Amino acid sequence: MRCEFFAQQRCASCKNSDIPYSLQVEQKDARLRAMFAPFSPQEWLPPVLSEKTQFRNKAKMVALGAAHQPTLGIENVQDGSPLSLVNCPLYPDETQQFLSYLQDWIRVAGIPPYNKVKKKGELKFVLLTRAQNSGEFMLRFVMRSDSALERVRANLPRLQQAFPNATVVTVNIQPVHMARLEGEEEIFLTQQQSLLERFNHVPLVIRPKSFFQTNPQVAEKLYATAQQWVAEIKPKTMWDLFCGVGGFGLHCASEHTSVTGIEIEAEAIASAKRSAAMMGIDNLDFAALDSGNFSQSQEKMPELILVNPPRRGLGASLAEQLELSGPKYVIYSSCNPDTMAKDLLVMSSYKVLRSQWFDMFPHTDHTEAMMLLERR
Repeated sequence: MRCEFFAQQRCASCKNSDIPYSLQVEQKDARLRAMFAPFSPQEWLPPVLSEKTQFRNKAKMVALGAAHQPTLGIENVQDGSPLSLVNCPLYPDETQQFLSYLQDWIRVAGIPPYNKVKKKGELKFVLLTRAQNSGEFMLRFVMRSDSALERVRANLPRLQQAFPNATVVTVNIQPVHMARLEGEEEIFLTQQQSLLERFNHVPLVIRPKSFFQTNPQVAEKLYATAQQWVAEIKPKTMWDLFCGVGGFGLHCASEHTSVTGIEIEAEAIASAKRSAAMMGIDNLDFAALDSGNFSQSQEKMPELILVNPPRRGLGASLAEQLELSGPKYVIYSSCNPDTMAKDLLVMSSYKVLRSQWFDMFPHTDHTEAMMLLERR
C-alpha cells in the first residue's frame, strides 16, 4: 500500500505498509503457526485475506487545531502538530469525501476543537461509520459539553443536503479530561438511530455504542466460517459469549441449534434482539450480562460455546471454568492471538481440531484467529 503519511514518517499506524502484502501474509502465518505449534492443530486452514486499501468501515478522528482551521486526524508522530487523515487510503472513497467535507463544515459551523493542553474547546472526536450494505453513514460528534450543540443542529441541514446518506447523527458528551473515546450521554439529532448492515443475508443493527467489526468483507467470511463449523457439529444448545451485536449467534442459530448470546453492553444486546426479530428466529435469546458471571451462574453447560473476547482474552477465571466444567466443543475467535494462546494453556483438556486466521487488520501485526476445540 502506497501511503504518503507513512512514507513521510508522519503516521505510524500501518507500520507494515511498505512490505508487499503477500509477504505480510507469509510473515503473519509463520508467526501464528509457531505460536500455536505447541497445541498441535490437526488442521490449519488457509488464511482469509483482505483488500489492501479502502477496507475500513469506521473512522475515528481526533479533532485538532483551532476553530478557524480544524484538522481531523492525529498528532504528527514527528512533532505533534495536527495531521489531517481525511484522505487515509484505508477508507473508501465516499468516506474520504465525507471526512474532507466535515473538516471544512466544522470550520464554517464555528465548532472549536478541544485543546487538551489548555483544556478548552468543545469537539474532541469525530466518529464516522459506514454500512457497506446500504452506504448509509452514522456520524457522531464527541463533545466536552453541550455548549456547541445548537451550532451542530443549526448546520445539520447543510450537512445532510451534501450527504443525504448521513442518516444517523448524534452528539456524545464526554466531559472528563482523559483519553476516553466517548461519554455516557448520547443525543440523537436524527429520527433514525441505527444503521442496518447485512452479512450473508443476516441483518445486523449498528447503534452508536455497540461494537462492530471494522473490516466488513473479512468479518462476513469470519461469521460464515463459524456458521459452517457449527452446522457440521449440529449442537442442540450453544452459548455466544461476548456476543456484541450478535454476529456469530445470528449466523449460527438454526433448526438444530438453540443459541444464547451474552454481552455486557446493553445497547449491543438491544441491537442483537432487533436483528433476531427481523429474522423471525425463536430459538435465539440475548441478555445484557457479564459473560464470566453468566457462565458461572449456570448449572448446565451447552454442547458448544463460542467465545469472542476483547483483547485481554478470557482471563484466568473463565478459562479455568471452561477447563473444569466446559462443553464438548469451544469455538474461540480472538483479535489477540497472544492472550488466546495463554487461555489455551489453561484449557489443557481441549485439543485443537481446526485453526484459521482472518486478516482483519492489513499492514499491521494484528490478526483475527479462530479455532475449533474439542474436549479430549
